[in-house]
Amino acid sequence: MITAVVGANWGDEGKGKITDMLGEQSDIIVRFQGGSNAGHTIVNDYGKFALHILPSGVFYNHTTSIIGNGVALNIPDLIKEIKSVTDKGVPMPAIKVSDRAQIVMPYHILFDQYEEERLGGKSFGSTKSGIAPFYSDKYAKIGVQVSELFDEEALREKLSRAVVQKNVLLEHLYHKPAIDMDELMETLRGYKKEIEPFVCDVSAYLHDAIKNGKRILLEGQLGSLKDPDHGIYPMVTSSSTLAGYGAIGAGVPPYEIKKIVTVVKAYSSAVGAGEFVSEITDEAEAEELRKRGGDGGEYGATTGRPRRMGWFDAVASRYGCRMQGATDVALTVLDVLGYLDELPVCVGYEIDGKVTKDFPTTNLLKKAKPVYETLPGWKTDIRGITEYDKLPENCRKYIEFIEKEIGVPITMVSNGPGRHEIIYRNN
Repeated sequence: MITAVVGANWGDEGKGKITDMLGEQSDIIVRFQGGSNAGHTIVNDYGKFALHILPSGVFYNHTTSIIGNGVALNIPDLIKEIKSVTDKGVPMPAIKVSDRAQIVMPYHILFDQYEEERLGGKSFGSTKSGIAPFYSDKYAKIGVQVSELFDEEALREKLSRAVVQKNVLLEHLYHKPAIDMDELMETLRGYKKEIEPFVCDVSAYLHDAIKNGKRILLEGQLGSLKDPDHGIYPMVTSSSTLAGYGAIGAGVPPYEIKKIVTVVKAYSSAVGAGEFVSEITDEAEAEELRKRGGDGGEYGATTGRPRRMGWFDAVASRYGCRMQGATDVALTVLDVLGYLDELPVCVGYEIDGKVTKDFPTTNLLKKAKPVYETLPGWKTDIRGITEYDKLPENCRKYIEFIEKEIGVPITMVSNGPGRHEIIYRNN
């Protein structure tokens, strides 16, 4: 059976913890899209970790961690990350990397930086990890798959054609140094040596695993609203963030994905530019929530940038769950809200004088004003509570209000950063 763990909103919903937790009952955990441009923060018995490309299952001895073909594979980042976990006493995880995964090239990262510089104030708020240039090359069919590292002659011929284009842009648009072909090939020889022990026909491996009844977990990066088709385009990422893409990015049949756990945050946060209707406009109020949020505050796991803070957005979350095909919702960071007297919840958007509960396209989103309903706070620390009935009444009312608004059962409530700080609800 395959379960997918994905985000409902702008990313940073706490998927890492939920994946880490569900990993306990999984045999295989697969990253199926994105690259090292976003991260998961995980707190467990080994310490606190910010993972960017490794699946969250690397902390278990019984799991195999897989980098699927849909991932933007930054090889130096992967090797560095493996070292960062093993240096903290984590046993060397079993890792497999798809031979069809494409490689983030050194020039992708440079082009990402140069383009953000060129755009200045009109930039996309990129993490400058090379993701947009990587996906541009993938779909222009000049990207490099892992398997191509093993035929140096063919690789050099292919890259020499691509580098001609790149050097024209570097010289005339960005006024930067040209790519040196010999240096590039030397770097790729190093990549081949580093990645070789992990390379595998992942789709065939997963096919056998399904046949043998293994429990497979697909781990998504970012959330529904960052999807290039269904998100707040153009302020989106470059790979599909939806569970449906898990079938493609891992190489498994779509009908095998039986359960889609969609992670929803008990308030809102976003990194980078883009429309964010329920954003808190009072900076002191936003900073207070930011400081208390997550584990150690709401700062990007990749960039360290302070996240933009907002109240719970039922319009965006309902839409995000629908696009994911959510079967279950995991509500996270609820414990953070215990200091508040009251909790505004965005239940509608006012656009041109009319209130809608449907999430609109970006051009209309720019005009949207939040319509709030305010619920009373519970004014107490709920960390350590493991039974739903033991939560304060106002806390339960908040959960049940959100559940009714989004229309999907909330089966898990996270009330702390630790792996086992979770309340299961039997709906």
